[in-house]
Amino acid sequence: MPALSLNFGIYEAALNTSIKRSELLANNIANADTPGYKARDLDFSEVMRGYSNPNSSVRMTTSQSHHRSGLIESTGMEGLKYRSSSQASVDGNTVDADRENSEHAKNTLLYNASFQFLNGKIKGMLGAIKGE
Repeated sequence: MPALSLNFGIYEAALNTSIKRSELLANNIANADTPGYKARDLDFSEVMRGYSNPNSSVRMTTSQSHHRSGLIESTGMEGLKYRSSSQASVDGNTVDADRENSEHAKNTLLYNASFQFLNGKIKGMLGAIKGE
């Protein structure tokens, strides 16, 4: 997991995770008719737990005092899972268009909520800078 930003905290991580999840869901929908395609998704809660628990990430070791320390950057794929199909398909495709659209709607709500929280944090910082 990447380290959380000191200024934006978990909201930045939630936005980035929502964006990645949206890409996966869109890819699933685009491949709804591809034989053998296996639907993939991120477990949003699992990824967020990883961000909030820095002990679960791998720390870089340094050999010199001038080297940067921190967390090894991750691709955000630790929560990536294959979704099992609720209905068997003859061609082996596990995409359920209704479920994908439902998950996309939920993901959009999470994204918008995270964006609103982050926006409020930025407005608060700007107010503090301006002395308001």
